[in-house]
Amino acid sequence: MQSRNPVLNRINEETPAGNNAGFAYNEGRTAYSQAATTGLQTMDASIAANDYQGAPTVGPAVTLNDVITKTGISLVILLVGAVIGWQLTPTMPWLAIGAMFVGLGLGLANTFMKQVRPPLILLYAFVEGVFLGGISYIYDQLVQQVQYEGLVSQAVIGTLVAFAVMLTLYATRIIKVNGTFMKIFMVAMISYGVIAIASFIAAIFFNVGGGFGFYGVGTLGLLLCAFGVLLAAFTLNLDFAAIEQGIAQGLPERESWRMSFGLLVTLIWLYLEILRLLTLLALSRD
Repeated sequence: MQSRNPVLNRINEETPAGNNAGFAYNEGRTAYSQAATTGLQTMDASIAANDYQGAPTVGPAVTLNDVITKTGISLVILLVGAVIGWQLTPTMPWLAIGAMFVGLGLGLANTFMKQVRPPLILLYAFVEGVFLGGISYIYDQLVQQVQYEGLVSQAVIGTLVAFAVMLTLYATRIIKVNGTFMKIFMVAMISYGVIAIASFIAAIFFNVGGGFGFYGVGTLGLLLCAFGVLLAAFTLNLDFAAIEQGIAQGLPERESWRMSFGLLVTLIWLYLEILRLLTLLALSRD
């Protein structure tokens, strides 16, 4: 089953050994208008897949431990970047925006490269960490105006809890990633992407929602934020399915980097959605 995470979406396109072409990552949604970051993650980048079953591989095949290890390394690098972004943003307020655009460029580079480039993936993790640290600091300062404490820690915990819940639901097959699930998810993703783009334009040019776009428009905005959180969380199930399929097909070990990249993109999106929701909830209490 293909994932709508554009990194993992093309997992079936890995060609047999002897052919130097790999499969490209296309980060979709990441409609994080941060946009790279919450548009690229979920675009439908499906391409007709080659039948990989039974194809020989060069070197060891990817395992779940490989994916977990690479994801862990990427998250540590991201955390380092986040600490730096948090510390520097007070004196360099433009840093978060700059990191966002650099992260977008690195995301596109990793998207269209046929061969996996671990250094670029780690650089992406670091730059996105700087962005997350900076935007987290800005949101934290914003909610402190209404005496709200613990915003960032709550967003981190919320992200981890959502990940654990989705992994459990997927592993127990309570959520089944089948054709019907994919069709419903695709409709929801396209709809959300259109709304997110319109919201971004409304916020930039018309200051709708106090700069938050449609998300800052009362109860309707909070419901839209909640929908974004659910959409990002359910994307994890599609990623889990794509990783499981890639492992079953015996893809080369190097593809564990691409799989970890896909998970990282979704987790960044999920964190940003939760952070925004908590921020608007805090501000609505004023």
